[in-house]
Amino acid sequence: MKNKLYTFALLTTVFSFIFSSCGNATKDSKESSVEKKEISVGFSPGPYSDLFKKTIQPALEKKGYKIKIVEFTDWVTPNLALANKEIDANIYQNTLYRQNFCDTKGVDLTATFSVPTAALGLFSDKYKVKSIDELKAQLQPGGIVSVPNDAVNLARALRFLRSIGLITIKSTVDDKTATENDIDENPFQLKIVPLEAAQLPRSLDGSTLAVIPGNYAISSGLKLSSSIVGETLPSELLIWFVVRSENANAQFVKDAQEAYESEEFKNYFENPENEFDRFQRPQWYVDKWNIQNR
Repeated sequence: MKNKLYTFALLTTVFSFIFSSCGNATKDSKESSVEKKEISVGFSPGPYSDLFKKTIQPALEKKGYKIKIVEFTDWVTPNLALANKEIDANIYQNTLYRQNFCDTKGVDLTATFSVPTAALGLFSDKYKVKSIDELKAQLQPGGIVSVPNDAVNLARALRFLRSIGLITIKSTVDDKTATENDIDENPFQLKIVPLEAAQLPRSLDGSTLAVIPGNYAISSGLKLSSSIVGETLPSELLIWFVVRSENANAQFVKDAQEAYESEEFKNYFENPENEFDRFQRPQWYVDKWNIQNR
């Protein structure tokens, strides 16, 4: 009987310790997430880090945060760094790219809110035209068109070229996964050349046309207004504030979102001197400030 009582008491103590430990771990985890005050934010080249530094960083610092900006040169490393807990958030990708990355790399990242976004543009050093109709009137057959080479943005570039009437995509193909091999009609006999996104601005020297993501265009010194035509973005192609899923409801995310939704951000963004006019505003921005995309 004594042995049974001793065993019961021992098991009770063990289970109490286990449940107490789990409860404290959960509590500590939640508290560390809420109280996190040193935040590292990653960016690829382009305007999003500049916008953040000018508007969001000061707002967060007023709330007691210490902000570290980490600049990357490609589209892969910012997500790897986030998944590996080397940074706490990144601002450079759309939800299609994020989902494809999570599926292929087996990581768990969450898009929390969208921000004003620089769309793809069609650029050319060879053709000094101001509309797609002017381009079609002058475009010679056999031209080289450089496009992003990652799967999501390659398909996106092809959809863009289709939308402006330069190609069509086979109807049997999912246009969100299309490649240059899935082009159906190609009336101008264009040669599609996929390149690393960072190389696209430099490719203008040797290409007839280049489809360049807005952030890389701006980082290379190109103005979005100098594109022949720009992309109209669906919501899934807007740029998002992305974190590890465990931090989706963290206080620093809420505070960052509040800063993006502030009047201070709106005033800076809408200032004509800052040249964000060709950016696409998310629907929440349009609704909040009653300012339409142009």
